Amino acid sequence: MQRFMHSLPGPQEIFKTVSGALGLLSLQNYTSQQLLEDTNFLACPLPQLSCETQFNNQDTCCFNHPGGHLLLTQFWDAEPAVGPDDAWTIHGLWPDHCDGNYDQSCDQERECYSISQILANADRSDLLNYMSIYWKDNRGNDPDLWAHEWNKHGTCISTLRTRCYVNYTSQQEVVDYFNKTVEIFQKLPSFEFLSRAGIVPSYEVTYSLDDILSALGAAHGADVTVRCQNWSLNEIWYHFHVSGRLQNGRFVPADPEPTRKPSVSRVHLSVFTLNQKRGCIISRGTWFVSGTCATFKAKLVSDGVTLESRRGPCAFKNDILTCGSRIRSPAIFKVVDGKLMFDGKTTFFADKAPKGRGQSKVFLSGGDDHPIELQIGWQNA
Repeated sequence: MQRFMHSLPGPQEIFKTVSGALGLLSLQNYTSQQLLEDTNFLACPLPQLSCETQFNNQDTCCFNHPGGHLLLTQFWDAEPAVGPDDAWTIHGLWPDHCDGNYDQSCDQERECYSISQILANADRSDLLNYMSIYWKDNRGNDPDLWAHEWNKHGTCISTLRTRCYVNYTSQQEVVDYFNKTVEIFQKLPSFEFLSRAGIVPSYEVTYSLDDILSALGAAHGADVTVRCQNWSLNEIWYHFHVSGRLQNGRFVPADPEPTRKPSVSRVHLSVFTLNQKRGCIISRGTWFVSGTCATFKAKLVSDGVTLESRRGPCAFKNDILTCGSRIRSPAIFKVVDGKLMFDGKTTFFADKAPKGRGQSKVFLSGGDDHPIELQIGWQNA
């Protein structure tokens, strides 16, 4: 196998050693074993292993679906140096689909931006203190990273939905997400795994990718994914399937799934005429040149993508691009060279260009009544 030489980022000696932080902290008796006896959860008498058990309408409070492939991800940040000198730091806990797709930002109503306050209110200062050492943002804004991870990934974990609790208290699932992430992280001391194989941070010594993967895989019990930046190792992904719910289920090491790609993205649809950008598509599917572009959810399906705005799914109804709750069968689009395609066409039509606060309908067919040609550009929101 071809050997790729990668060097670990340099020692983080420029940062002061965090007193008492070099060993893993012991959290206050909040273990999965204790959670097993917790009556706050719905009963799951026969827990099944996600991704290795076919989904057949199981209760998704007991069976992680569709995000049944969980990734515990870790950072090694050296430029700037972040975190302890002899430990990696937490990136997040991500629920991927078994085929490599993944959802993101699944429930805006449960998004949170004051994670520190939530943990403090739950009397989890122990967890908050630990995260302040081992869950670090390389821009210096740890609470922003915590909120991002919960909002983007935590809200997509099926067993953390509020209906899965018997005696639910506000934001209990947020605490459970961070508690479980830290619990799994504590069992994966990456710095130690690599050091045992003679792989330590250095500006001079390089290490082969094979040796890095071998050391981490042997410790984990399954293959891992590593990512590099500027020829330096800076991220590790540990993969798991889960038997039962996330809060107290059994995490089983698993090999990586196929290439990750989002199953749902958020996009803007810009309008171009004569190769000039002129406004965008807004929530009802109309062309608008004054104001803010709408954000659409683009969902991967077998033959392409479907689009949905805050008004509802999008389709061509009576030849007109329409988004709304009355659309029962969303149109399946494709994206070709950054342009939206439908039925093999990337050119759409309008009867006139909108002015001021006016809006124009977008037609699938051209002709004398719809003489203006336009293309719709695809941009990540």
